[in-house]
Amino acid sequence: MQTTSEIRSLRSQVKAWRQAGLSVAFVPTMGNLHEGHFSLVDKAKTLADKVVVSIFVNPMQFGANEDLDAYPRTLQQDQHGLSERGADYLFTPTVETIYPNGLGSQSYVDVPEVSMGYCGGSRPGHFRGVATVVTKLFNLVQPDFACFGEKDFQQLQVIKTMVRDLSMPVEVVGVPTKRDVSGLALSSRNGYLSDEQKQQATVLFSTLNWVKEQIEDGIKDFADLEQRAKERIAGTGLIVDYFNIAERNTLRRAEQQDGELVILAAAFVGKVRLIDNLPLDCK
Repeated sequence: MQTTSEIRSLRSQVKAWRQAGLSVAFVPTMGNLHEGHFSLVDKAKTLADKVVVSIFVNPMQFGANEDLDAYPRTLQQDQHGLSERGADYLFTPTVETIYPNGLGSQSYVDVPEVSMGYCGGSRPGHFRGVATVVTKLFNLVQPDFACFGEKDFQQLQVIKTMVRDLSMPVEVVGVPTKRDVSGLALSSRNGYLSDEQKQQATVLFSTLNWVKEQIEDGIKDFADLEQRAKERIAGTGLIVDYFNIAERNTLRRAEQQDGELVILAAAFVGKVRLIDNLPLDCK
C-alpha cells in the first residue's frame, strides 16, 4: 500500500490508474480505524479495481467545545490495518494541504434541509464542514464509488443529496453498521468509554429495536413512541440528545403513511456523545 500526504502524488497515481482503464473506489475517514471502517474498505474492494482511503481529522466539522485536539491519531496502527485489508493507496493530507488559506477564507458547501435537525441541530456547522471536505476529497480522488457507514445516517443522506444536487460523477454507497457482541455500534469515540459505560450504552440499540418492534406491530403514534423511548434511555443514566422517527430519504419527521423509515438516536454517556439508528420498512 502506498501512502502520501501530497496532492500531486495522489493525482499522479489516480491518473495512471485511469489511463490503464482501472476503476477507483474511495473511503474517506478521520483515522483511529476499527472494524466498521475496515468493512467500508471490504465493500470498496468489491466495487472497483483500486481502493483509496483518506485519513484527515477535519477541523471544519468540529465545534468550539468538541474534541478536535483530543481526537485519537493512530496513523501507524491504521496503516497496518489498511494494508492487511488490501487498500491500495492512503492519502494523509495536513490541515494546511486541505485549507491552505485557513478556515476563515475557505469556500464551503452547504446542503440545506437534510442537514437540519438531529446532529445538524446539535452541532451547528458540522455538516457544512463534512460536505466541504468531502467535496474537496472527491475532487482530488475523482472516484467512481465512495463508501460511507450507515451508522452516521444523516451524514450519508447529506452526502447523497450533495452528490445528486451538484451532479457529481460518483456513486455513494452506504455500508451497514458494524456492532460489537452487545449491539453497541462501533465508533472511534467508544474508546473514551469505560467497560461500565459501554454496557450502559447498549440501551441505545435495545431501545431502537424496541421502537422498531412497536411500529412493526402496527403502533403508529410516533410522538408517543419517541417520548417513551427517551424515558427508557434516560432511565439508565444517559442524557438524551434526540430520539426521532423519520422518513428515511428526506429525514423529515415521519408520517403514518410513510413506508421507508429510520429511527435516529443520540445520547451522552458521561461526556461522550454516541449516535445510532435503525432503518425499517413500514407497510
